Parts: sequence; structure tokens; C-alpha cells
Amino acid sequence: MARFARTAVVLGLLSAVGPFAIDMYLPALPAIGSDLAADPGAVQASVLAFFVAVGLCQVIYGPLADIYGRRRPLFVGLTLYVIGGIGCALAPNIETLIAMRFLQGVGACAGMTIPRAVVRDLHSGPDAARLMSLIMLVFSVSPMLAPLTGSLVAEAIGWRAIFWTVSGVGLAVLALAAFALPETRPPERQMASNAKDILAGYGRVLRDSAFIGITMIGGFGIASFFIYLTGASFLFIDYFGLTPLQFSFIFASNAVAFIGFAQFNGWAGARFGLARVVLVATTVFATLTLLLFVITITVGAGLVLLWAMLFASFGALGFVMPSTAVLALDRHGPVAGTASALLGTLQMLAGATMTALVVVFADGSPLPMVVGMAVCGVITAGLAWSLLRSPPPQPVPAE
Repeated sequence: MARFARTAVVLGLLSAVGPFAIDMYLPALPAIGSDLAADPGAVQASVLAFFVAVGLCQVIYGPLADIYGRRRPLFVGLTLYVIGGIGCALAPNIETLIAMRFLQGVGACAGMTIPRAVVRDLHSGPDAARLMSLIMLVFSVSPMLAPLTGSLVAEAIGWRAIFWTVSGVGLAVLALAAFALPETRPPERQMASNAKDILAGYGRVLRDSAFIGITMIGGFGIASFFIYLTGASFLFIDYFGLTPLQFSFIFASNAVAFIGFAQFNGWAGARFGLARVVLVATTVFATLTLLLFVITITVGAGLVLLWAMLFASFGALGFVMPSTAVLALDRHGPVAGTASALLGTLQMLAGATMTALVVVFADGSPLPMVVGMAVCGVITAGLAWSLLRSPPPQPVPAE
């Protein structure tokens, strides 16, 4: 049990470096735009650049983790993360900031991809779901504390200090991984390092339509969160008139809902089955987001109501994300790194695409965000009911 908890702490902190680099600077987005003479769309592009980098680079880290083991690609990624953070701190203009955010996302991608493969190396089924939920509990420190810390740092020292802090955290996590994370993919399981094997691994996973479908249930769930993430600071600070500190508490509360409900995922999966958990959770999520859409276009969603509905919606998502990851990766244990990379890439690109569409229609009001989340909610529920009403297909046998 102690080893189980230690693994969750290490993997949770590794998984948190990417979200930490986003959450901590969200309250400072308006200040960054003012200081660099950039409009809100350009500043939001720095968030989107990070998402795109994470999405694209997972297809690189996954095979590398299967070929060279989990540790070495992880260390390279964390080093790039630190370099990118330093570049953001020194950025003289918004274009440089966007480029450095992309580099930082390239590095953060390792910490957001490889831990899923480590979980699959060690566990499957409800045990894997329980470990995933514990990992989420550990990295909940990011969405709960990072926005608050970022707002305080930005007010006291300036927004550039946020990125120096992020780089320092990256160095600390790199040191922790070097000393506390053993290699979970032994040499005899590592793949031959050639392009043919990499392409064969991706081909095997891509031919699995059930894997793709289950992955995209989580993908559109993530997309709804990205839509919220990109516009939340402008919505709550500029539209509703909150201070960055007040916004930090609202952001943290929604993260508490997501992470808190996720802690029941292992228990619910063992009692009812992960497929049934996903069915119920996606149905609740779709219902809540559609209800929020109807309220917004009829009577208008005020601050308190919007906050409450988002809290409940993200609570439902807390059951969806770890369960769909386990259901998808259970199908491809022999190439867990490659499967994890493809899962992450598809989900991040779904999130980036939906976010980009919503940003085009952003007008400072809650409506574009609410519409985007409702569309994602309907898609997640539709995919879940089409794929998981009957028992999921058996794992794909090793070739």
C-alpha cells in the first residue's frame, strides 16, 4: 500500500507539471496582454500553443517510451519544459511568448503522456482506475493552488515571475523522478528502435475502432474543459468584474469538483464496472451542459448559477476521464506507451480544435463557452451510449 501511494505521488507530480504551467498563469492573462500590447485573442493563443504542442508531441514520446523505457524520454521532456519556462519569463513580445509556450508544451508533454504508460505497466482494470484517481488527487494541487499562487506572485512581483516559478517546479520534479521513479519497462520488453516498428505499433492501435471511440469520449470531455480553461479568466475577470484572486477561488472550486468526484472512480468501477460508470457520468454531464445552455439563452446565467452548474458538470467529468483512459489502454498493454501517446494526441487535438472554434466566436459573454461545452457534452454521451451499452470488446492480443 505504501508503494502504491508513493507511485501515485510521483506520477501525480509528473502529470501536474503541464497543468501547473497553465493554471498558474491564467489569472495573469489580462496583465500579460496589457504589458505586451497584445489583444485577448493573441494572449489566448499562448494557451492554445501549449495545448497543440502537447497534443502533437505525444505521438513522439509514446514510441520513445516503448523503445528506450519510461525514464529517459521523461528526463528529456522535463529539461525542455524548464528551458521553455525560462524563455517565457524573458519574452520581449507576444510572439516570443507563444513560441516559448509551444516549447514548454513540448516538454510538458512527456510528463502528461508517460505516467499513463507507467500505470498500465503496473496495473489494469479497477486497480489501474484507483491509481489514476490517486494520481488525479496528487496533481489537484495544481488547479487548486496554482491560480491563487499565480495571482499573488503576479501582483507582488509581476507576471514574469510566474514562469520563473514554473521552471523551478520543473527542476524539482525532474530531480524527484530521477531518484524516486524506477524503470517500469524492462529491457526485454523494449521494442527495436526503427521506424517500421513504430509505424506498426501505431497501425495496430489505429485499426482498433473501439480504442478510438473510447478515447474520443474522453477527448470531448477534455475539450469542454479546455473551452472553459481558455476563456474563464476573461469571462470572470472582465465580464463579471471579479479580481484575479476571486477568480482563482472559483477556478479552484471547479477543480475540487473534478478531482473530488474522481476519487470515487475506483470504488464505482469495481462495484458497477467502468463502462457503466462512464455511461452514467456522460449522461449527467450532457444533461447539465444542455440545461446551462437553455438557461443562458432564455433568462441568462448569472455568476452564481454559472459557477454552480460548472461545478456540477466538472464533477461528472471526474468519473469520465480516468475511466475512459483505463478502458482504452487495457486493450493494448504490450504497446502501452504508443497507445497512451495516441490517446493523448487525439484527446488534446480534439480539445484544441473545439477551443479554436469557440475562440473564433468569443465575444466576452458566457454564451460561446456554454455552447461549446454543451456540444461536447452531447458528443461524449452519444459516443458512450453507442460504444458501451454492451460489454466492451476484449483487449487486442499481442502480435
